[in-house]
This record gives sequence, C-alpha cells and structure tokens, in this order.
Amino acid sequence: MEAWQRSFEYGDLSNRGAYWWFVLANFIVVYVLNFLGTFLGLFDLLANLYLIALFVPHLPLAIRRLRDAGKDFQCTLVTITGIGALWVLYLHTQPSPPCSAPAEGSGGAAGRRG
Repeated sequence: MEAWQRSFEYGDLSNRGAYWWFVLANFIVVYVLNFLGTFLGLFDLLANLYLIALFVPHLPLAIRRLRDAGKDFQCTLVTITGIGALWVLYLHTQPSPPCSAPAEGSGGAAGRRG
C-alpha cells in the first residue's frame, strides 16, 4: 500500500481515498488478528505488535491528509485530548480545497494533486 511505501514522507499530500482505504484495510487486519486471537493466544500478540508498527506509516499519512485538507500538521497534537481526536477525525473527512489555477507563464500545473 502507498502509506507503507511512503512511511517517512511528511511533505507531500494524501487525498481522502488514500487515507480511508488505509484505515479500512488496517481495521480489517486488526479485526481478523483479534478474532484469531480468541482461539490462539499468539494472534493477540501479533495484533498488538501490528498496532504498534502501524503507528509508523499512519502518522505521516495523517499529516499528509491534514495538509491536503488545508490544515497544519500541528492539528495532530490535539488528538492528545479526547475531543481533539474527534475534531481531527472530522478534518480527515473534509474534501481537499480546489486546485488553484496555474499562474500565467509558469508552464505547468500548480497546487495540489488529488
């Protein structure tokens, strides 16, 4: 997946689809590991290790998504509070701002990708 490949890229942008497909795929993986963990204790350990490893690609993806939504990466700091996490979740659902028109004479596309 794109998020795992771009685990250490903080400066680019990520659209809503990239963010939410990553979240859905990882939700399914963790659910399956926890389900299997009810029968075999090893899968509980694997689920916990996977959740810890998931932090590495999720943080840059969340920051890229906030940038794409037009917010600063410092917005992720409010997730420390309970209500702040709900606000950041709301920001992740917001569409990207429209692309700005290329400046005359620039010779290329400007702004965001999306």
